[in-house]
Amino acid sequence: MIRNATAEWNGGLKDGGGKISTDSGVLNYTQYSFSTRFEDGIGTNPEELIAAAHAGCFSMALSGQLGNAGLTADSIKTKASVKLDKVEGGFAITTVHLEVRARIPGVDNDAFMTAANNAKAGCPVSKVLNAEITMDAQLES
Repeated sequence: MIRNATAEWNGGLKDGGGKISTDSGVLNYTQYSFSTRFEDGIGTNPEELIAAAHAGCFSMALSGQLGNAGLTADSIKTKASVKLDKVEGGFAITTVHLEVRARIPGVDNDAFMTAANNAKAGCPVSKVLNAEITMDAQLES
């Protein structure tokens, strides 16, 4: 399976701008710029897109882990916070924190945490990121 996205940038770093598109059309010439990345401009940015990808990937991975244990979640809500830091040689995504809230009938906290930790380690987006990934997972009733 191969998924594609394209980005086009025009102009300088601070005064230029770009557009991101995906083959699915979900993103279609979506604007991004220096101000959307480092300030509060309107549009998206690479870190926000990585956060969305990681939150979605993790939620699906957790659902899969629960399914392997014969469980089905009523809901899994994941917020991924991606931190971009200035490091030696430029900038890097240094950490991702996953905040997970799940409603799962018939599960105890130990089984939930096992599934959540397996999902964090096994999610393909987790595997591709060269960053510390932390998690706060809570089972809700």
